Amino acid sequence: MSFATVATLDEIPDGGVKQVSVHGDVVGLYRVGRDVYAINDYCSHEETFLSEGEFEVEEMEVECPLHGSRFNVIDGSVRILPATKPVASYPVKVEGDMVLVGPRAEK
Repeated sequence: MSFATVATLDEIPDGGVKQVSVHGDVVGLYRVGRDVYAINDYCSHEETFLSEGEFEVEEMEVECPLHGSRFNVIDGSVRILPATKPVASYPVKVEGDMVLVGPRAEK
Protein backbone atom coordinates (compact mmCIF):
# COMPACT_ATOMS: atom_id res chain seq x y z
CA MET A 1 0.00 0.00 0.00
CA SER A 2 1.34 3.43 -0.85
CA PHE A 3 1.02 6.90 0.60
CA ALA A 4 -2.33 8.62 0.04
CA THR A 5 -2.96 12.37 -0.11
CA VAL A 6 -5.44 13.15 2.68
CA ALA A 7 -5.32 16.91 3.31
CA THR A 8 -3.48 20.16 2.78
CA LEU A 9 -1.58 21.86 5.59
CA ASP A 10 -4.12 24.70 5.50
CA GLU A 11 -6.89 22.22 6.42
CA ILE A 12 -5.18 21.36 9.72
CA PRO A 13 -4.79 24.28 12.15
CA ASP A 14 -1.31 24.64 13.63
CA GLY A 15 -1.60 22.98 17.06
CA GLY A 16 -4.84 21.35 15.92
CA VAL A 17 -6.25 18.15 14.57
CA LYS A 18 -8.22 16.88 11.58
CA GLN A 19 -9.95 13.53 11.19
CA VAL A 20 -9.49 11.73 7.85
CA SER A 21 -10.12 8.31 6.38
CA VAL A 22 -7.10 6.57 4.88
CA HIS A 23 -6.46 2.97 3.87
CA GLY A 24 -9.83 2.03 5.41
CA ASP A 25 -8.93 3.47 8.82
CA VAL A 26 -10.19 6.56 10.66
CA VAL A 27 -7.07 8.59 11.46
CA GLY A 28 -6.38 11.77 13.41
CA LEU A 29 -3.83 14.17 11.92
CA TYR A 30 -2.04 16.34 14.50
CA ARG A 31 -0.12 19.39 13.26
CA VAL A 32 2.77 21.19 14.93
CA GLY A 33 4.22 23.78 12.56
CA ARG A 34 5.02 21.96 9.31
CA ASP A 35 5.16 18.58 11.07
CA VAL A 36 2.10 16.32 10.97
CA TYR A 37 1.60 13.13 12.98
CA ALA A 38 -1.04 10.46 12.38
CA ILE A 39 -2.57 7.97 14.81
CA ASN A 40 -5.66 5.79 14.70
CA ASP A 41 -8.56 7.94 15.87
CA TYR A 42 -10.36 5.28 17.95
CA CYS A 43 -9.40 5.12 21.63
CA SER A 44 -8.16 1.63 22.50
CA HIS A 45 -10.02 1.73 25.84
CA GLU A 46 -13.54 2.69 24.69
CA GLU A 47 -14.34 3.42 21.09
CA THR A 48 -14.61 7.16 20.79
CA PHE A 49 -12.78 9.61 18.57
CA LEU A 50 -9.53 10.83 20.08
CA SER A 51 -9.62 13.83 17.73
CA GLU A 52 -12.57 15.13 19.78
CA GLY A 53 -10.30 15.32 22.83
CA GLU A 54 -7.78 17.97 23.81
CA PHE A 55 -4.43 18.03 21.96
CA GLU A 56 -1.58 19.12 24.26
CA VAL A 57 1.09 20.38 21.85
CA GLU A 58 3.77 20.80 24.54
CA GLU A 59 3.36 17.16 25.63
CA MET A 60 2.60 15.81 22.12
CA GLU A 61 -0.42 14.05 23.68
CA VAL A 62 -4.10 13.80 22.95
CA GLU A 63 -6.56 13.20 25.79
CA CYS A 64 -9.51 10.89 25.22
CA PRO A 65 -12.72 12.86 25.81
CA LEU A 66 -14.44 9.95 27.60
CA HIS A 67 -12.15 8.78 30.39
CA GLY A 68 -8.99 10.89 30.14
CA SER A 69 -6.55 8.36 28.71
CA ARG A 70 -3.64 10.11 27.00
CA PHE A 71 -1.83 8.95 23.89
CA ASN A 72 1.44 10.10 22.33
CA VAL A 73 0.57 11.46 18.87
CA ILE A 74 4.01 10.53 17.49
CA ASP A 75 3.89 6.77 18.11
CA GLY A 76 0.42 6.04 19.57
CA SER A 77 1.78 4.87 22.94
CA VAL A 78 -0.34 5.18 26.09
CA ARG A 79 0.80 7.92 28.47
CA ILE A 80 -2.05 7.87 31.04
CA LEU A 81 -4.52 5.12 32.02
CA PRO A 82 -7.21 3.76 31.90
CA ALA A 83 -6.17 2.73 28.37
CA THR A 84 -3.42 0.11 28.36
CA LYS A 85 -3.16 -0.70 24.65
CA PRO A 86 -1.48 1.73 22.22
CA VAL A 87 -3.21 2.96 19.07
CA ALA A 88 -1.66 2.50 15.64
CA SER A 89 0.53 5.21 14.19
CA TYR A 90 1.03 6.00 10.52
CA PRO A 91 3.97 7.46 8.58
CA VAL A 92 3.34 10.98 7.26
CA LYS A 93 5.01 12.94 4.48
CA VAL A 94 4.45 16.62 3.77
CA GLU A 95 5.16 17.46 0.14
CA GLY A 96 4.71 21.16 -0.52
CA ASP A 97 1.30 21.85 1.02
CA MET A 98 0.01 18.27 0.63
CA VAL A 99 -0.20 15.84 3.58
CA LEU A 100 0.26 12.17 2.67
CA VAL A 101 -0.30 9.22 5.01
CA GLY A 102 1.17 5.76 4.54
CA PRO A 103 0.02 2.36 5.75
CA ARG A 104 -0.31 1.63 9.45
CA ALA A 105 3.03 1.14 11.20
CA GLU A 106 3.59 -2.38 12.53
CA LYS A 107 4.22 -2.59 16.27
